[in-house]
Amino acid sequence: MPLPPVLHEDEALLAFDKPSGLLVAPDRWDKTRENLMGLVHARLGYGVANVHRLDADTSGVLLCARGKAALDFLSGQFQAKTVEKTYHAIVVVLAPEQAMKVIAPVRDAAGGLPAEFTVDLALGEDERQRGRMRVFKGRGGKPSTTAFRVLESFGRFAFVECRPITGRTHQLRLHLAAAGAPVLNDRFYGAPEIQLLLSDLKRGYKGREGEKPLVARLGLHASRLVLTHPSTREKVVLSAPLPHEFEVALKYLRKFSRRRPT
Repeated sequence: MPLPPVLHEDEALLAFDKPSGLLVAPDRWDKTRENLMGLVHARLGYGVANVHRLDADTSGVLLCARGKAALDFLSGQFQAKTVEKTYHAIVVVLAPEQAMKVIAPVRDAAGGLPAEFTVDLALGEDERQRGRMRVFKGRGGKPSTTAFRVLESFGRFAFVECRPITGRTHQLRLHLAAAGAPVLNDRFYGAPEIQLLLSDLKRGYKGREGEKPLVARLGLHASRLVLTHPSTREKVVLSAPLPHEFEVALKYLRKFSRRRPT
């Protein structure tokens, strides 16, 4: 497999547009699975190291450092929470009775998602399900906070900007699920039986037989990182364009869904 598209490259930084489905580092349980850093080390050597991680099914900006000094400087920014991280998600707005029972679903007066909301729930490993996380109420887990802004609402679906304050595993997916709006196609925490189909949006659609969903992957994308460059000490903005599937899905949602004001 070739390396993913390079978003930025200089003497200290290397940023990729990681595709959905590709692990960042070797899997804890299956070492044979292909991963981004294995590809990077095979082509560029072991002087390149990933600064952070994305879920395998999440696409978008993945930052690497060239050399230990750059790695230490960048890692310090992530630990100090000074890196600005922006994700975009297509979510399923569930009815209250369908939503995760951790907290009451977040809703506005009309039953949709409010224009802005914050989820502050502690997260930790789920001891009962390997590879998954869960919400901790009371003791346990690590403090986790995410700010959300609804960019567009389409009734059953919405397009949401996510700004994680902390960086826990599966944080955005769990926080959105807890708010009653899980990420589209989230098989761990969402409602994977709900698909985004053109036939459900467009009246008189005649291609139902053999129809494929507009988005077949996890509806979560790491769009932007803003950080300080380890050499120049200047601000660097790293951006990854929305995946083509997202663009197509949003085009049809805008055209055929009843949009709600945000």
